[in-house]
Amino acid sequence: MHHLVIQRHTAPLSQHDLDHLCHIAAPMSLEKFADDHGPNRGHNAARLRDIRGTGPGMRRALDSYCREHHIDWAIVPAGLHLGDFKLLAMDMDSTLINIETVDEIGATVGKKDEIAAITAAAMRGEIADYATSLRQRVALLAGVPLAALDKLYTDTLRLNPGAETLLAAAKAAGLKTQLVTGGFTHFTDRLKQRLGFDRVAANVLGVKGDALDGSLVGDIIDGEAKKKAVLAFCDDLGCDPGEVLVIGDGANDLPMMHAVGFSVAYHAKPKVREAATTAIDHGALDSLLHWFE
Repeated sequence: MHHLVIQRHTAPLSQHDLDHLCHIAAPMSLEKFADDHGPNRGHNAARLRDIRGTGPGMRRALDSYCREHHIDWAIVPAGLHLGDFKLLAMDMDSTLINIETVDEIGATVGKKDEIAAITAAAMRGEIADYATSLRQRVALLAGVPLAALDKLYTDTLRLNPGAETLLAAAKAAGLKTQLVTGGFTHFTDRLKQRLGFDRVAANVLGVKGDALDGSLVGDIIDGEAKKKAVLAFCDDLGCDPGEVLVIGDGANDLPMMHAVGFSVAYHAKPKVREAATTAIDHGALDSLLHWFE
């Protein structure tokens, strides 16, 4: 059996919402949540228990209504607990944090628009060779002082809403946590220390003196490398890929999302949203905690 979890993050679910979605899903019962994952969020969520099916027709009907009414929805196996997973792996740029770091580094030297156009195309899956696109972008950063990256971390980089709550809940449930990104160690080193990630995979920016030299050092962390990093940690933990939960937003997250048991598209590009197990389109990262019993 499966449950349907619905959440609206800007206003309460109306009786019309509940009636319409119950008509689509035909649950055996309905459970409204207490507010235990953030201000007002619990008042805006419900679990429709033991729904009649999970087929594509039902999913299309759910998605059509929920998109129009700004509701996040997820179909999850009945009885699934967060602690059933052994590893939570997540992307950094635009997933854990609010920015694309390479774009914002470019902004410090007036090249954000040029770099951001390449980033956007890569995240939509329009550039097949991610590694080459990253090298092109990083080459434009030659000469950026390291102090500018420090200032970016302090002044601009912010965790996306719910990140700390989600990671704390995962750790409390016994999961290991992994940050897997095409971004840079200059930021991941600090985030690992701040948030307690157990393992990190990220790219290393070349440095000459006190500035970037426009190169990348070592192997490129692209989509395939992300997948390999997640599966390697999974293997080290002695867990099955089906026991891994992955969160991402861009096309370079697709390989690791396809390789594991449960994937979440967070405010993601359409191609990623379609491929993921489920999606968070409107809510915070910790809203996924309501999916689990």
